[in-house]
Amino acid sequence: MDTFRYIEGPVTLQLDQEACIGCGSCVVVCPHRILYLEQRKAYITNVDLCMECGACQANCPTEAITVDPGVGCAAYIIAKWVNRLLGREIVKGCC
Repeated sequence: MDTFRYIEGPVTLQLDQEACIGCGSCVVVCPHRILYLEQRKAYITNVDLCMECGACQANCPTEAITVDPGVGCAAYIIAKWVNRLLGREIVKGCC
């Protein structure tokens, strides 16, 4: 999956290292395997590989992971299309 990317930049996935207890639930449920455990903490390999399905957040017992499922890609695509129609340019990010 290293070569498959959605849109770079707008992904909303965030991981709070201090809140993570290293249970590994996020690693098990991530369909793109972008999360991994090291020394009892979860880490993100490449945030731009995230498809924002929300499985990691839903299975995190300490709420160390936050993501707005589907928001980044859809919002970015719509905003880019609307702004192109209005003659404006999106420099980075969504909305």
